[in-house]
Amino acid sequence: MFTNPVLDDNFPDPTIIRAADGWYYAYGTQTKRAGLIINLQVARSRDLVAWEYLGEGLPEKPVWATESQKIWAPHVSEHGGRYYLYYSSRPDGADYFSLAVAVADAPAGPFVDCARPMLPGPGFTCIDPMAFDDPATGRRLLYWGSGFGPIWVRELAPDRLRFAPGSEAVAVLHPSASDDPANYHRLIEGAWVHYRAGWYYLFFSGDNCCGPHAHYAVLVARARHATGPFETYAAATANPHAALLAANAHWHAPGHNCVVTDAAGQDWLACHAIDPRQPTFDAIDDSEGYSRRVLILARLDYTADGWPAVAGGSPQWLPQSAPASPAS
Repeated sequence: MFTNPVLDDNFPDPTIIRAADGWYYAYGTQTKRAGLIINLQVARSRDLVAWEYLGEGLPEKPVWATESQKIWAPHVSEHGGRYYLYYSSRPDGADYFSLAVAVADAPAGPFVDCARPMLPGPGFTCIDPMAFDDPATGRRLLYWGSGFGPIWVRELAPDRLRFAPGSEAVAVLHPSASDDPANYHRLIEGAWVHYRAGWYYLFFSGDNCCGPHAHYAVLVARARHATGPFETYAAATANPHAALLAANAHWHAPGHNCVVTDAAGQDWLACHAIDPRQPTFDAIDDSEGYSRRVLILARLDYTADGWPAVAGGSPQWLPQSAPASPAS
């Protein structure tokens, strides 16, 4: 059994992978911890519940963003014994974010940036990257996006350090033009693609992650191809307010999720959420309202028509059955 949160500290925008050494590794956005700034947070676990905090995974900032305190939304993937960290940062002197990539020989790092931005701005459109290898085509894809614009995808080069020559970005999902303040789709970000049973599930989040008026939830779309066309669950149900995982009295603004599969083949959704009992912390700055976003888990099941579902549609706060561990 376990009770949320599984990591009770500020750990936004989580990515979790199971590495070749048998451990699960979690990566989180830059934060301040015990007075020190951590560029890339890393933790590891045997069972997805008990986490050992490992600290800094990106000890040196990129040479093009040495003054930046905006190192956001890491995604790590393993290929050929190397670990590729995709993230976003604000270049020195710029008013926009850029996609970036760093490489390590071990899952906990140290990661070393490749010394050049992958794709600059404008604004905060180039954030929240997620790398995905399409099992049907073998193409290496990178999804990203926010800035009140679409979620994009573009093919990566074989070295995974740049985009494939001649490739172009394709918009796979657009935000809603609605002015309804209850519509989560007005800003979309935090893409995570998960392939299962012939469907490509695009998990994403919207619309305001942080601060005292945070309004954020995990949303989902699906397609038969990695580059779409995607249909959102909201469109499929004709319910613009539909969400896979939304707030309750115990967990506010759940979002920016990843999907990880346990030793029994059960999918779990991991995301951050704000604990209303401790909603703020000693942050680097106030750009996100000092929101303290902890790591929580939710069991992910699938309905008869193939859509993913979380029991009750909101994060659990009571003890629940734990994921199956590799030793069980």
